Amino acid sequence: MSRSPKTGLSPDQVETFITDGFLKLPDAFDSTLARDCRTALWAEIGLSPDRPETWAEPVIRVGWMSAPPFVAAANTPPLHAAYDSLAGHGRWQRPDGLGTFPIRFPSDVSPGDDGWHIDASFGTDIPDFMEWRANILSRDRALLMLFLLSDTGADDAPTRIRKGSHAVIARELLPHGEAGATLRQLSADGYASSAGCDTVFATGAAGTVYLCHPFLVHAAQPHRGTAPRFMAQPPLRPAGAFDPALPPSPVQIAIRRACGLP
Repeated sequence: MSRSPKTGLSPDQVETFITDGFLKLPDAFDSTLARDCRTALWAEIGLSPDRPETWAEPVIRVGWMSAPPFVAAANTPPLHAAYDSLAGHGRWQRPDGLGTFPIRFPSDVSPGDDGWHIDASFGTDIPDFMEWRANILSRDRALLMLFLLSDTGADDAPTRIRKGSHAVIARELLPHGEAGATLRQLSADGYASSAGCDTVFATGAAGTVYLCHPFLVHAAQPHRGTAPRFMAQPPLRPAGAFDPALPPSPVQIAIRRACGLP
């Protein structure tokens, strides 16, 4: 079955997400929007694409951006349909922008942030980010999303993804219940429990979006290419708390399947 902006994802695409923990959507937003976002980000960091001699750091991070190009990129009809397909119709909040942005530059220097991890979803007001938490209900996060704002090939520091690792993390979170586990607890073994998963690289043309399960283990890597890589990694926020009375979304089905729950 084919996908359209109005009908959302095909059953095969949904099953891929449930099984692999992510889905690649090429042409999720227009390349001109990607260009406009890059222009705004160059201005935000005070650097120029025409002066590579000034690219002194391997990575520069920018927080949230809510200018019109960022809002538009996050809210295209194909993406809204995909959000409905994966998080559940009416069960997610309309993004009001994009962020954060790890802008990666060609460098022989280690970026220092390339370890395997998952993104926490609650308790993020605590100064020590290793105490931030995730729980089996994926509280406060419906999806992790990777928006490629520049063409990203194998040498351009594409995010590394451990395919199927969301199932491993779901089983580790289950005993912790609604209280969840901290990133310190989850990373105690360096995410060795997911080391047997195949590694996939988040490559693609500008305008590609990877829609990822919140428990997906992923990592940055050094940039060995020539042009800076621009990407946003925002969450998709749920519209409310987990409601067992509603039919399970594909995000929830993946958790239940991993844990052997009905």
